[in-house]
Amino acid sequence: MIVMVGLPARGKTYISKKLTRYLNWIGVPTKVFNVGQYRREAVKTYKNFEFFKPDNEEAMRIRKACASAALKDVSAYFTKEHGQVAVFDATNTTRERRAIIISFAKERGYKVFFVESICEDPEIIAENIKQVKFGSPDYVDRDIDEAMEDFIQRIECYRANYMSIDDEKDRKLSYIKIFDVGSRYLVNRVQDHIQSRIVYYLMNIHVTPRSIYLSRHGESELNLSGRIGGDAGLSSRGQKYANALATFMRGQTIKDLKVWTSHMKRTIQTAEALGVQYEQWKALNEIDAGVCEEMTYEEIQENFPEEFALRDQDKYRYRYPKGEVSGLRSSWSWNGKKMSWLSTNLQV
Repeated sequence: MIVMVGLPARGKTYISKKLTRYLNWIGVPTKVFNVGQYRREAVKTYKNFEFFKPDNEEAMRIRKACASAALKDVSAYFTKEHGQVAVFDATNTTRERRAIIISFAKERGYKVFFVESICEDPEIIAENIKQVKFGSPDYVDRDIDEAMEDFIQRIECYRANYMSIDDEKDRKLSYIKIFDVGSRYLVNRVQDHIQSRIVYYLMNIHVTPRSIYLSRHGESELNLSGRIGGDAGLSSRGQKYANALATFMRGQTIKDLKVWTSHMKRTIQTAEALGVQYEQWKALNEIDAGVCEEMTYEEIQENFPEEFALRDQDKYRYRYPKGEVSGLRSSWSWNGKKMSWLSTNLQV
């Protein structure tokens, strides 16, 4: 079990979804259990933050019942659906609540790994509150200022009893603490391969929103003759495109712009026009067309009719003779900062 810990607006649900997607992608069946969804099913209409006050006994009873229902579904997921990882997405801000989860897991032989998100940066918290407010069913059709104020009060309700995972008292637990969306990490007692993969992933994701721009390179000399592959430079029109691209980017006034490009001349020349530093990544190179490099599609059809037909049937998995499969280029990760521009080779 992966158990989230932290006050509202700390990116827990975002982390839960991203982590679940990642684990499923690497072949580990994973499912998120968001206790907030159970609460919304139990209480159809959300009124205000008073529901989350520690002294609201009726609401506390409902919230405990929702957590219990979610844990019951976790057990069913492991036993009936043969899942391998369950992400328990809730605040879990008290030692009492975490003790209940640990006891539940111990009785059933589940390993527990805590993920605590701690953030005290006012700007990050304010941005997270906006993101939560805009995406939360609790605040549909609510006034913006009213919703923001209510959510801030909800955070304070949790803060009253919040007890962070303690480095000494909880030293036997397995956990990672993420401070201020990744400015610092504290990792304790990683027990197995999956937990180590989780730690690595969490130390390399971005919780705050960011933008990625994708661009084709400018027209190359080989493009003029309709030939694929090769390593030709830009044509005169391609250089005009690169200059226009640079003008556009200057108008965006982006701080800390990070530019990634392939090793090919056409992409490097396109990136150079931007007038900023860029990184060359071989993984962004156009696929190698093997024996068909620098041929036109008409020449390929004439000389390799069977290969031409096979490529038309499945471009994604097709491999040119002595070349590469398109699908091998499908997985890459971005580790830039605020904004990034990728000048890539795309083949259609």
